[in-house]
Amino acid sequence: MEAARESMAALLDAGLFASAQTLGSFLVSSSGASNDAGMSMKAESLVLHGDALYGEKEFRRALNAYKQAMQCSRSIPRQATSNIRSSVSATGRSPSPNSSNLLPFNENEVKFKIALCHSALCEHREALQEMEGIPSKVRTLKMNLMLGKLYRISRNSRSAVVCYKECLRHCPYVFEAITALAEMGLSAKEFSLLFSQAPNRGGKLPSDSLDAQRWWNWYVEAQCCIASHDYKGGLDIYLELMQRFPNNVHILLEIAKVEAIIGRNDEAIMNFEKARLIDPNIMTYMDEYAILLKTKFDYIKLNKLVHDMLHIDPARPETCVALAAMWERKDERKALTYAEKSLRVDDRHITGYIMKGNLHLSLNRPDMAVTDFRGAQELRADLRSYQGLVRAYLALAKCKDALFTAREAMKVMHQSAKALKLVGDVHAISSSGREKMLVKCYARTAFRCCPMFLIFYRVIPWQESSMNLPFVLNLDF
Repeated sequence: MEAARESMAALLDAGLFASAQTLGSFLVSSSGASNDAGMSMKAESLVLHGDALYGEKEFRRALNAYKQAMQCSRSIPRQATSNIRSSVSATGRSPSPNSSNLLPFNENEVKFKIALCHSALCEHREALQEMEGIPSKVRTLKMNLMLGKLYRISRNSRSAVVCYKECLRHCPYVFEAITALAEMGLSAKEFSLLFSQAPNRGGKLPSDSLDAQRWWNWYVEAQCCIASHDYKGGLDIYLELMQRFPNNVHILLEIAKVEAIIGRNDEAIMNFEKARLIDPNIMTYMDEYAILLKTKFDYIKLNKLVHDMLHIDPARPETCVALAAMWERKDERKALTYAEKSLRVDDRHITGYIMKGNLHLSLNRPDMAVTDFRGAQELRADLRSYQGLVRAYLALAKCKDALFTAREAMKVMHQSAKALKLVGDVHAISSSGREKMLVKCYARTAFRCCPMFLIFYRVIPWQESSMNLPFVLNLDF
């Protein structure tokens, strides 16, 4: 069956997973596994069959195949395995389909594949156990990235930082690691140190390396600013990057997303539209764009966007959130089912939690909205999750919790006038003289942060005769 195994490796390399899966069923059911060499061949066949099942997204079956391969490998005596060579390489498949020589069974690579299956099934604890069984010295770049994600999910930030740093030491352009480390508080100086430790690939000229480090540093600094809620600083750096890399879709989307968070809706819509003109099939952050169109009541564009997204990839969580935004006006309960579906597809999709929380508020379910906004905050706290939490607590008449949340937002986003407005909103609920004076203080501070009157005209309920429009216009700074 050696020729069949080589053919299966070729099918997998070509991405023909259905044919490889059928061929794999013949390989794993083949007799002749009575001796050590036969068991080794069966272990290899099981790994190949697992690869085909994983490619077909049959993760549970792939998991079972990989575990059987591990059992077969461990049943072979160690003395025998030193003499037997398996065709499973570091990728789990034969490095040369025409080679009849066999290489040792790579248990660490199979453990990684088992972890991938557990992760795809949202069994993160089991995935982490498998990954921790791989010695740190033999972990590849993709292994460290996977382990960093799993540690972060389990809230082990210290270990996650170690894994992400190792990724950047191997290659400084692992942008997932950059974003994660920025959100976990790594400074721009620490990032620069990691860049200097990365290997110089291809013998690049010093000038080329300096240019790469320059724009890399800008990108890192922008990520650090946004992670620390300095949205203005992050936007300024992104605009500089756009001068260096015009029509960069990724930067355009990052700018649009930040503008959406801070309420610059018109600018955000414009940048989302620019990104779609450059790449009409882009899906990243398109749910954010859909929500903006809904707030602007531009249902013609919203319907067109949702139609395009369904045509591109109906299974993406962004598509589900966009559908929720479209249905919210007609049927809030149906919109809620789409928001819930987005989280079944990806249980770490922040926009899905925000959308679901807002829908629960609209349906007068503030207790469930609290859970949704907390879920968004655990992944990444931003202004929208704080605003949602405050609204939910006020709807539940939990003024102390609302005030605590608003003050937390003000503490982490001290430069944001909208964060200060949240504190004013909570104090305005009370009719006492002391609370009114606090509202006035927060109104003054908000005006200092941003003198745009229309935003902070809503800082307090203006039905209060003692806090009317002339009072705000005559604030003494």
